Amino acid sequence: MSNLAAGASARLGRSARIENAAMSFWGCSDGESHEPQRCLAPDPSLDSRTSLQPRVLFATPEMADFVKTGGLGEVAGALPRALRRDFDVRVLIPGYRQVRAAHPDIPVVARLNGYAGVPACDLGLIETDDGLQIYVLINADLFERDGTPYGDAGGDFGDNDLRFARLSLAAAEIAVGADPAWRADLLHLNDWQAALAPAYLAWRGLRVPSVLTIHNLAYQGLFPQANLGRLGMPDSAFQVNGVEFYGQLSFLKAGIYYASYVTTVSETYAREIQTPDMGCGLDGLLRTRASQGRLAGILNGIDESWDPRTDPYLATRFEADDWKGKRANAEAVRQHFGLAVSRGPLFAIVSRLVHQKGIDLSIQAAETIVAEGGQMVVIGQGEGRFENALRNLARKYPEAVGVHVGFDEADARRMFAGSDFLLMPSRFEPCGLAQMYAQRFGSLPIVRRTGGLADTVEDGVTGFSFSEKDEGGFGGAVRRALDTFGQKKRLNTMRRTAMGRSFGWDNSAAHYAALYARAFGNAAPRWRAA
Repeated sequence: MSNLAAGASARLGRSARIENAAMSFWGCSDGESHEPQRCLAPDPSLDSRTSLQPRVLFATPEMADFVKTGGLGEVAGALPRALRRDFDVRVLIPGYRQVRAAHPDIPVVARLNGYAGVPACDLGLIETDDGLQIYVLINADLFERDGTPYGDAGGDFGDNDLRFARLSLAAAEIAVGADPAWRADLLHLNDWQAALAPAYLAWRGLRVPSVLTIHNLAYQGLFPQANLGRLGMPDSAFQVNGVEFYGQLSFLKAGIYYASYVTTVSETYAREIQTPDMGCGLDGLLRTRASQGRLAGILNGIDESWDPRTDPYLATRFEADDWKGKRANAEAVRQHFGLAVSRGPLFAIVSRLVHQKGIDLSIQAAETIVAEGGQMVVIGQGEGRFENALRNLARKYPEAVGVHVGFDEADARRMFAGSDFLLMPSRFEPCGLAQMYAQRFGSLPIVRRTGGLADTVEDGVTGFSFSEKDEGGFGGAVRRALDTFGQKKRLNTMRRTAMGRSFGWDNSAAHYAALYARAFGNAAPRWRAA
């Protein structure tokens, strides 16, 4: 047989295997019912740019390259890139309006059929400037809308169950060969929007290694039981060992139950969510997964752009011990917010303005801060009651309090660089990124001792932390910060230590790589040659 014929034969054989795998996913083969009970082993014949590396699909509802509403978007933009050293990573995202605007002509690599009430869509493939491959789900009716990925001014979109079931289904389909040129050896799924993927596979008797990362347990993807059929869920799945959650169906619970491993974004939060107080009704299941050795906390990182020596957005770039440069940024921030010239402490809030973030506590602390000669600047948006209260505070103290409702990353970076302290008394915080950004820029965070805040801020060393058991609580921590501002030697030592902290992604990526190896188990794919 000629080389050309051999190649064609191999491609035909590969296509047949892929078609059979895809048909198996839907429970049919040659028109007959089929429920395979086997693990899909990696197929070395599939084309891959890095064929010696295990293939990981990172499914996420948002990504900072295109659209972000919080920490998940930042993680999705950074972690896949950090993992590329050891894995052939591709990202899967919905084709939101922002994605289509950046890439109006997306090559289509596959057609994904509808299933039950979940609409069909095209699967596109784009590549970033640094070579990261990104799958895009193309369905204008589902994804090309005004607002955030999840809703608009009127609230959450009413068909979010279908929109994100489509994301989960696509991840499952890619795992069984929807793209003829690439098939995932492992699924890394993020939050409830992608959490159904291992369930869809399990309901068809297919086992593909999977890791589900919970970025915030409070958001679970809850929908009425009546939606079961249109989502293609078997009736048998609506039980405690499945998708049922207090009479509703829960995307997140399904993911926690069916995924090979579950992670969350800090070690402390992984412990906290196993308690009734912070488990959001899922603490029992999470304790079970932990007892199985299948729940882990892996701290998020931040990218290298958070460096005051190189940041192009700053009024003046600076480094540790260049406190004159830091003061220049403080002066620029005061001018931007219309505050009076001052040598007093500058406190910043860079946050969603919601109850979880303890915004009410920061508003209460403002009276003490202003009375002691300090100033406060705020950027963010969220609940109307907090936006209005902050605007009223700025009207009351126009020379000491500045508020911009909304968000601009350049302004946020300048606020980290110019402020002396960051107010972040979150009631719970799975990981948090602002406290890491602040430390890198010499702004000392004032935080509640919870979740990732407990894991990243050292009280009296790189910031100030408190718990409800501490005398004075948050107010006491603010008072300690004010006292420290008057002790320049101690203040500068703390700044120097905070700026020296490393929060890069390499350590997090190494922990995920170790977890992936455990998830692969006996079905380990081809590892990169040494």
